[in-house]
Amino acid sequence: MSLVDDLAARAVESAPIRIGLIGCGEMGTDIVTQVALMPGLEIAVLAEMRIDVARAALTLAGIGADHVQLVETVAAAEAAISAGKLALTQSADIACTAGQVDVIIDATGNPGYGAELSIRAMDHGKHVVMMNVEADITVGASLAAHAAKRGVVYSLGAGDEPSAIMELMGFARSLGYPIVAAGKGKNNPLNFDAIPADYAEEAARRHMNPRMLVEFVDGSKTMIEMVAVANATGLLPDVAGMHGPAASLADLPNVFRPRSEGGLLSRSGVVDYSIGAGVAPGVFVIIKAPHPRVHERLRDLKMGEGPYFTFYRPYHLTSLEVPLTAAAAVLYRRPHMTPLHRPVAEVATLAKRDLTPGTVLGKIGEADYRGWAMTAEAARAADALPIGLAERAVVTSPIARGAMLTYANCRPDQSMDIVRLRGLQDAALGYHAQPLQQAG
Repeated sequence: MSLVDDLAARAVESAPIRIGLIGCGEMGTDIVTQVALMPGLEIAVLAEMRIDVARAALTLAGIGADHVQLVETVAAAEAAISAGKLALTQSADIACTAGQVDVIIDATGNPGYGAELSIRAMDHGKHVVMMNVEADITVGASLAAHAAKRGVVYSLGAGDEPSAIMELMGFARSLGYPIVAAGKGKNNPLNFDAIPADYAEEAARRHMNPRMLVEFVDGSKTMIEMVAVANATGLLPDVAGMHGPAASLADLPNVFRPRSEGGLLSRSGVVDYSIGAGVAPGVFVIIKAPHPRVHERLRDLKMGEGPYFTFYRPYHLTSLEVPLTAAAAVLYRRPHMTPLHRPVAEVATLAKRDLTPGTVLGKIGEADYRGWAMTAEAARAADALPIGLAERAVVTSPIARGAMLTYANCRPDQSMDIVRLRGLQDAALGYHAQPLQQAG
């Protein structure tokens, strides 16, 4: 039986997989629309502070007002679901605790909030599909451990580049092919100095939040996504910030190979990205043919000259694929992507401008800082502040533009759950618990 068969069977049995969706911005609207097209799945609870935005998304998806019930309590949500209606609420807690919800999808885009919601949902027996890669690279190991303890699935959602890369890697590894490099094409022109004010017009034209656009443009999102892959696979950034060459699709296997063979790499088994033409919006895996016969066959099949070959997926469908992860979690208790117990990479934080003591830092994608991928070992040696802890942190010493934010020159906001969770995660892994030690 395939997934489509199993979902069809759930539809026939009137036993759909019930999703609690938290957040109904651009991505959440996509999910509402996509789920409405799929048999055997339904949005049972939609949590969104902006009720008018949520109603617009539901209307767009073809869900009539008579099928929606505005609720303020768990009991009211349960009654609405039992009556065959979608429970619409401003309370994420209702989505996380309603007994008839099988799986939660976090589409909030807020790292701290996403981590908090995930734990709340898992404590109530819900599987969690995380669209919030920022939360995953900060405390994903803790969230995965918590899911295992609660007997539920924690997974990053299908459709984003990390999960698409994981699919290619799974294919290659299942064939016994060694992974030399895994990566993505960068979708937006790279500008490390990007700030929202300079991208407001483009963001409006693309119906995006300027901050979110800048997170892509300044490279932070690419660093975050590739560190998520590293922490799920054990691959490492070859150098701090990764190489990011302007390699075309045809050039990938020539560039992502060892230096001794004319490439860039000092080691095999790395994460990276390309800004070259023809790669974005796809993802790639570079393998080395492990046997002369395999080399010969791949060459004959027009995969290139070898011995390094590219496996390439030319698209990723972002939020449109996410419901597949929700279905796999409930039907098969199978994640699409889960971090390893011990992170191997970190997204450190570099200043975009000179920062003075007393500055309270903004969000990822604003004007204060950007992400920088490193090995976890190098980040700990540098005392680097993880980018997921930078929001609302207070600068305690002058930081020059381009310099690294560290626990010595920044103080994380101890009131944020993600700071507490990261401190606990570091302590559990035997690392220093800097955020906890600096409390008070």
